[in-house]
Amino acid sequence: MAVLTDKVAVVTGGSSGIGLAIARAFRDEGATVFITGRRKKALDAAVAELGEDVTAVVCDSSVTADLDALYETVREQAGHLDVVVANAGIGTSIPFGEVAEEQVDELFATNVKGTIFTIQKALPLLRPGASLILTGSIAATRPQQDLEVYGATKAAVRSLARGWAHSSREHGFRVNVLAPGMVPTPGLHDLVPSEIQEQSKQMIPLGRHGTPEEIAAAATFLASDASSYVNGSELAVDGGTAQI
Repeated sequence: MAVLTDKVAVVTGGSSGIGLAIARAFRDEGATVFITGRRKKALDAAVAELGEDVTAVVCDSSVTADLDALYETVREQAGHLDVVVANAGIGTSIPFGEVAEEQVDELFATNVKGTIFTIQKALPLLRPGASLILTGSIAATRPQQDLEVYGATKAAVRSLARGWAHSSREHGFRVNVLAPGMVPTPGLHDLVPSEIQEQSKQMIPLGRHGTPEEIAAAATFLASDASSYVNGSELAVDGGTAQI
């Protein structure tokens, strides 16, 4: 039997890259999946690929009214939630000393505020044993040059998971962080120049970049009952980069 049969999942930022791969993996494992994104065209393309078992909702995770609309759609169509993947995030390469206030506001609004309210507003819909997965990054502990602010937002995400784990007993959920290493996606190409991506392979013990599908496999483990005693943890899927 598929490991997510009869489960209902939300994947924010699910129209491309890692989020799309997670949505695909969840669908393949039997889940009913809701995905979000800010661009309707990209969401429509994702649904055309994934099929009718996936519902798309235009939603900016940094806008609480959009999250209210998302969860009202889930309530109406499914009635409950078993898995929430707070994956929506952005990154900006900003040279040290040239950081603008607007860039800080945008990064923290999406990556931190968005994560907080994606989880908080899901609470009334969660069934006992629900799995909350926050997409972090190895940049939380090993940010590359010019990615210090982005890394700070992901460090905040890791801290949120540690804090929220204290509420597991009261609310009946598990919460963990999925921390990818360098994975070629459209978002990464906008963030890290191609030559830097190629050079980075020398720092990865496995000698290669990861794939969205490898990150999605780890997310599926965290979403499934196989990880039922995993809570407050960070699962690094980085080829060993930040582990040695």
